[in-house]
Amino acid sequence: MAMIDIKSPENVSTAAVVSLGLLGGWLSARETGARPLGGVVLAAAGGWAARSWLAKTNPATTAALTGLYVGGFGASHPLAKKIGAWPAVAVVTAVTAGAAYALSDAK
Repeated sequence: MAMIDIKSPENVSTAAVVSLGLLGGWLSARETGARPLGGVVLAAAGGWAARSWLAKTNPATTAALTGLYVGGFGASHPLAKKIGAWPAVAVVTAVTAGAAYALSDAK
């Protein structure tokens, strides 16, 4: 028996992982002042989600969801100038997590 039992990719809730990556990455960077730490959280969650998307769906859906995840991160910056940082991160997280659920987790 292994000390750490990691879920198989098919059993991971990627909507939750995406939320952790976007919200947790932003919060980590904001609270520590270390932007690279936020990037580590963002990248780790994105990699974990992409692993599951590939196992659950197909390469095209995986690429689309990965693009949305990275694009959401990028879009949150200009959106923050219009509506504020916290609302911007919440909006892109909701959109990305909703897409992850609809295109991968609900299947």
